[in-house]
Amino acid sequence: MIAETWDGDDPAPAERGPLAGVVVLDITRVVAGPFCSMILADLGATVIKVERPTDPDYARDFPPHLPAADGSTFSAFFAQYNRGKLGLTLDLATPDGRDLLKQLVRRADVLVENFRPGTMDKLGAGPAVLRAENPRLVYTAISGFGQTGPYRSRPAYDNSAQATGGLWSMNGYADRPPVRVGTIIGDLSATLYAVIGTLAALRHAERTGEGQLVDVSQQDSVLSLTENAVVSYTVNGEVPRPLGNQHPFVRPYELYPCRDGYVFFGGYTDKFWRLTCAMFDRPELAGDPEIDTMAKRFDPEVYSNRVRPLLLDWFASRTRAELEELAGDQVPLSAVKTIAEVVDDPQIAARDMIVDVEYPDFGPLRMFGQPIKLDVTPARPRTLAPRPGEHTDAVLRGLLDLSPQRIAELRAAGVI
Repeated sequence: MIAETWDGDDPAPAERGPLAGVVVLDITRVVAGPFCSMILADLGATVIKVERPTDPDYARDFPPHLPAADGSTFSAFFAQYNRGKLGLTLDLATPDGRDLLKQLVRRADVLVENFRPGTMDKLGAGPAVLRAENPRLVYTAISGFGQTGPYRSRPAYDNSAQATGGLWSMNGYADRPPVRVGTIIGDLSATLYAVIGTLAALRHAERTGEGQLVDVSQQDSVLSLTENAVVSYTVNGEVPRPLGNQHPFVRPYELYPCRDGYVFFGGYTDKFWRLTCAMFDRPELAGDPEIDTMAKRFDPEVYSNRVRPLLLDWFASRTRAELEELAGDQVPLSAVKTIAEVVDDPQIAARDMIVDVEYPDFGPLRMFGQPIKLDVTPARPRTLAPRPGEHTDAVLRGLLDLSPQRIAELRAAGVI
């Protein structure tokens, strides 16, 4: 446990989070890796973000930017995904840089990287080398296609995973070209699986003293999000096609227009359908022999000819707010909200999912909070995102006990 080696007071265990004392080396860029280590930092781990001195994480240039009075800027995108970390610069292409990494690995519990497979091996710092330095090390590798298989060496982005994982082909409308999911779902889903795998491997290492490789691929992660697509094909030979806002078989369960926008309505069970009919003063429809059971309403023709027209008529004259108030806690009905509305949503506020931080010189920033809620050791943003190498001296002194003279030599040589 190294928290006590840093300057300042060591907070109480509950404030430090459930991963207090876990040291994570974060050798990642952009989103999938940084988001993984950000979650670990929110959970209390000491995360050291390692960047090259002359080529730091290029997400530092991503918009939007917080401006300072002197004309400099700080990426809010970067700030959100790298909060709670210590900044260390280290050139792994140099012998001294690799030696320092090995020294850090001996004191670490986890290393996260998101390079193309084989990159760390070429640097002389692959999983086998680093686990030889620390047999307890959990080495988490996030990549486009994984550490094995014929695609392992291919470069990849989020869209690569959406394309090759099958999701892109399913998204959009049947009469138009497929549409990518409107967020970087390949990066984000790989992040979550990487966190799960890292925590599982940490638990094993605590019990046995044995570390391991956690291998997470964006393609694998996207495939796992395709719901019933795989079994629909392997069982019935059906290749899923884009369905717009409809579900492959659950009905009613889609987007419906109303007076001032759209709502999602998912009252497909018999209970919810009875409540919906009563809610719109048509209780007799719950006993209509054409639509009185969930199985009947699932039929595409019955849904299109009987059920959907009813819902379109019921929703058309009411606003989103009126419909949400009418549905209340009875049936699943939700307004389709913009991000501007979500940021000010009272439920989001009650869950602390928008957090306010203050960046020195750059001012206030609002970002998303931590969705993992723990009642004893809460997860939360603990510190700001670092500037490149902001904590290099503190890390090398506190973790490796290097002298100021040695640190100055490494800096002069361009290693840090």
